[in-house]
Amino acid sequence: MKKLHKRILALVCLLCLTMSMAACGQKGGTSDGGKDQPEAKPLEGQTLLIYCGAGMQKPFEEIAKAFEEETGCEMNVTYANAAQSQTQIQQSKEGDFFIAGSREETKPVEEFIESNVDLVKHVPVLAVAADNPKGIKGIADLAREDIVTVIGDPEATPIGKVAKKAFADFGVTDSVHLAATTTTAPQLATIITMGEADAAIIWKENCNAEGVEVCQTPDMDQYVKTVPAARLTFAADNVAADAFSEFLKSDTVAEIWTKFGYELMQ
Repeated sequence: MKKLHKRILALVCLLCLTMSMAACGQKGGTSDGGKDQPEAKPLEGQTLLIYCGAGMQKPFEEIAKAFEEETGCEMNVTYANAAQSQTQIQQSKEGDFFIAGSREETKPVEEFIESNVDLVKHVPVLAVAADNPKGIKGIADLAREDIVTVIGDPEATPIGKVAKKAFADFGVTDSVHLAATTTTAPQLATIITMGEADAAIIWKENCNAEGVEVCQTPDMDQYVKTVPAARLTFAADNVAADAFSEFLKSDTVAEIWTKFGYELMQ
């Protein structure tokens, strides 16, 4: 971890030098008897604008906070579904990173992407009500008349696209009884806990609410995705973006992802 901190500081050496010189000047002429001033952090005054999938808000809030506390860089993070983030990037033409629910979600804005780094696996599961009262064993059971299902919006969310593909692969597209579609992944678990649906295809990390459990089936294994950190072209020659790219590889970040149920890349 110490080696990583040194790499981050090396990326902002010029900024550190400037701050050090300023601090030395202050020590010689302060009105408080020349007491030492608080040491400035290497990226104070810098700002990063990041677009992040709404389903990853909890872990990414901790990641952003940890980076801000370590470097002093102000972190402005917008949480939204993939379609909303794509539109913001295309229209505003500003920002530093796009943390998407899957690699596929970066394709609509690939002309604005400088590089892509895989962060963690994004594992979809079949979620059911606690204790599985309907006895659901797999995707095929979602075609039963007594099963009500909810999925993410296939036009707006990665998890919705996964559900649509799974239904097609298992031949149940026309048989599934859909109660609704949602604009973000976390809403899916809430609908089950409220008793408004019996099942949902949801990301594993969002399936931790009381009243919801994972249906133990291998049906979803083939649909595992990867969460990427897409660095946007608007962040070219940005020392704060360079530092954050390195920070995303740290043990600190890995521990945060793991705490929230994400699987690390092999």
